[in-house]
Amino acid sequence: MSRIFSGVQPTGNLHLGNYLGAIRNWVALQEDFECIFCIVDLHAITQPQDPDDLRAHTREVTAAYIAAGIDPEKCIIFNQSMVPEHSELAWILACTTPLGWLNRMTQFKEKAGKHRENAGLGLYAYPVLMAADILLYRATHVPVGDDQKQHLELSRDIAGAFNRQYGVDYFPLPEPRILGAATRVMSLRDGANKMSKSDASDYSRLNMTDDADAIALKIRKARTDADPLPETPAGLEGRAEAANLVGIYAALAETGAEDVCHQFAGKMFSEFKNELSDLAVARLGPIAEKIGELKADTGHVDGILRRGAERAGAMAKQHLREIQDIIGLLRP
Repeated sequence: MSRIFSGVQPTGNLHLGNYLGAIRNWVALQEDFECIFCIVDLHAITQPQDPDDLRAHTREVTAAYIAAGIDPEKCIIFNQSMVPEHSELAWILACTTPLGWLNRMTQFKEKAGKHRENAGLGLYAYPVLMAADILLYRATHVPVGDDQKQHLELSRDIAGAFNRQYGVDYFPLPEPRILGAATRVMSLRDGANKMSKSDASDYSRLNMTDDADAIALKIRKARTDADPLPETPAGLEGRAEAANLVGIYAALAETGAEDVCHQFAGKMFSEFKNELSDLAVARLGPIAEKIGELKADTGHVDGILRRGAERAGAMAKQHLREIQDIIGLLRP
């Protein structure tokens, strides 16, 4: 069976974009792939983290995976730092990765901004650790959105460079598993920007932990325009906030924007928002409730992570031993 690897950073405030753009799609993948879903806490510390918050957020992401429908019996769920082979392989791969490749990574430029000279090495080398995450398990497919395509291409380049340097065909070149509709959910306050956990305004996003009242309030306050809904999606051109809400409804209803426009054509957004609120509460409410239950039972969540790390670690240890043999490292 083909093998999937993917992960989410435990930096708090998992939101609707994370759910529709990634986690919901992963639930379906577990039926057809061997799936490894990681909480990438080593990636999180490329930015300063409060230790207590990092632990809490790691458990929250784990809870969100399970509440959304990812089965820890079918899949491997673990946090990255429990399997030290990730870090060791990252160093090995770093030794075969040209600086020129890393200099082209746009996310480093975006996150470091004008203070590139003060950015940590971890932020710069982040894509190599991401490649190590994937290649450590010899994953064949990686579900990706638009913002991760460049990093996956780098992972393929790194795998190919390793294979060529050592004259082996050890690492498969991981293929992108392109996610479906609504991979880009935009801010509820600004349709030009993606929904983000780092946005200062909590009203810009629907969190996966929001209760029914919070969901309804945020949708009611979501920015739209004064025009009614059009008959076709073409009528949403130039109306970013309106198109975003139509896209969210379509994704939650598992239909297309064309059907949503046909259903609500001519109606004002005040009425449409009521329908969207009801739908969002119906879809997200049970997930938020389950997340709350799991967060309250930290022993259960920690047990899932521990068992997942044991399963991931067994695979990682075997592969790293094979890699060490290939490159000539002596080991016990």
